[in-house]
Amino acid sequence: MRRVLSNGSFLRFYVLLGLALVVVFAIALAGRSFIEQVRREDYREQLATLPMSLMSRQLADTAVDQREALLNSLAERLDIQLTLLPINDADLGYFERARLEQGKVLVAENPWLLQQRLPGETWLLQARLDDWSEHQWYGSIILVGEWLAGQPLEQRTSRLQELRSGSWPLELLSTLPASLTAEQQVQLASGNVVTRLVSDKLSITLLYQLPGESEWLQAGPISRGDTLPLNLHLPLLVGLMIVLSLIIYLIMRSIEARMARLELAATRIASGRLETRVKVESGDFLGRLGMAFNGMANQVQSLLRGQQEMIRAVSHELRTPVARIRFAVQMVEDMTDQPAIRRQLQGIDADIAELDELVDEILTYARLGGETVNGAELETALVECRAMAERVIDTLSPLHKGLTLTLAPGPEIELLAEPRYLQRALQNLVGNACRHAKTSVVIQLWDEPNLVRIDVEDDGPGIPLEARTDIFKPFARLDDSRARSSGGYGLGLSIVQKIMAGHRGSVTIDTSPTLGGARFTLLVPRRDPLV
Repeated sequence: MRRVLSNGSFLRFYVLLGLALVVVFAIALAGRSFIEQVRREDYREQLATLPMSLMSRQLADTAVDQREALLNSLAERLDIQLTLLPINDADLGYFERARLEQGKVLVAENPWLLQQRLPGETWLLQARLDDWSEHQWYGSIILVGEWLAGQPLEQRTSRLQELRSGSWPLELLSTLPASLTAEQQVQLASGNVVTRLVSDKLSITLLYQLPGESEWLQAGPISRGDTLPLNLHLPLLVGLMIVLSLIIYLIMRSIEARMARLELAATRIASGRLETRVKVESGDFLGRLGMAFNGMANQVQSLLRGQQEMIRAVSHELRTPVARIRFAVQMVEDMTDQPAIRRQLQGIDADIAELDELVDEILTYARLGGETVNGAELETALVECRAMAERVIDTLSPLHKGLTLTLAPGPEIELLAEPRYLQRALQNLVGNACRHAKTSVVIQLWDEPNLVRIDVEDDGPGIPLEARTDIFKPFARLDDSRARSSGGYGLGLSIVQKIMAGHRGSVTIDTSPTLGGARFTLLVPRRDPLV
């Protein structure tokens, strides 16, 4: 079944990957086509800029009643159908009108339709032709040459600078290029346009001799511009990067969300809530990881449950022989009057009492461990913290008459908690402080916005920094301040930690700033009474 899920997940993954690649390819193809179309339109506009700019300039310089004759002459020489109409009568959009205001040429294809506004006027020049050919090339150069002929030299240069040439770079030459053949020179002298090929640039140059002048007009080099310019490459690359980034983001977002659920489950299990399981939604690698994670949690929960059950069983079984031994010791003590034997029997009875107390601690630890591991909620009630601390002091003061147990002044604090366990945790901390204190133990309560803080301080030797993480382990003791002669079984602080975990709180240890010994702190979160 796992193999089938694995194959199905890989199949879905490859299908999604294939679809993503198809989408990227389609977008790249569409982007390339769009850029090619824009490039072609830009080339046509650049090609038509020179003749349209020249005709618009000539019509603007001509009287209105003479424009019709000039229009017919230009149309015949360029083999173009020309029309002059008011710009408001033309079917133009907002962006087209804006381009015309900037002096641009509008170009449409199949058939070609060229439009340009006359400089400083509200008239629109329209030119229609089936296709652009050599006739329009040569006719445009001849018209420019005739337009410049007869003008003073300084005005010719300024006219060329004012004329929009587009892809026709214009230049006046006072000498002919040395590469011209004799035949080409004859053609120039006859008033023809000569075409030259610039082989290194794969472009052409047009030459025309101004009528009656010893100057030549050069147009070019004119190139088709097959290479995509950078400003057209960039949008395509940026679009591809955005699409790829979006696809990667969606994939990583899905993986991150599922990994976040795994992290949350691991955090809950680490805090003792071993009933937590990961929801397995698919059979891919994260789904298999979730199944392995759940299997691990089941195994750990089963092992801890077995351990807790064994501890309970052993502890309960110890109570019966301990009770029988204590009964036998009491019977022997009643049957003898010898002081030495009675002292021995009293020592045995003390050891039995210590063993019985140890069994009680083990049972308490096992019971708390089972509740924490199984994730059971404690039954909470409203606890008056100061009254609880006073009860702990009243219980332990008679057992430690050489010490001063005090409760620091503070506000009355009420808290939702399990009363018996919370008091047991505080009593364990105070009892531990009493075993190591020299003269005094102080309990202090702090009412904070989201939790209640309970400090237990003593003036004993304190806890070394390197040992503070080990003292909460079961049966852990310190060589100096926690010697066996000081009492305790090494379970009291472990029980405190279990109780705090059940309350979703914590216990910490540091150095008392006032007494110089150890300071244990209980941090108990506040709970909503309505929950």
